[in-house]
Amino acid sequence: MATEAEVRRIALSMPGVTERLSWGQPAWFARTLMARIWEPGVLTVKTDEREALAGTEPETFFWTPHHERSPQLVLVRLDRIDGKLLAELLQDSYRLAGGEHGSRGRPSDT
Repeated sequence: MATEAEVRRIALSMPGVTERLSWGQPAWFARTLMARIWEPGVLTVKTDEREALAGTEPETFFWTPHHERSPQLVLVRLDRIDGKLLAELLQDSYRLAGGEHGSRGRPSDT
């Protein structure tokens, strides 16, 4: 079972990540938002695999109507994942949020 303390520890171990409140909840930022506590025990992360994750494990991964306009955001029930999966999700979210190996430095698509 993953915890908010683990989220904090893993996120803050990534280069350039900062923590601040977003909508009154702890949130972690690379260049943009990479993770946020949605409600107690539920974490928001960015992923390119939202449909696949929610389709295979809907008890663990889901989204609300609020997230419909943001197809990279998925909600994760922390009590249903372990630390290894949490680290993988946060690393992917870090990349998508423009972390060290994210969009920074990529050639433009023009």
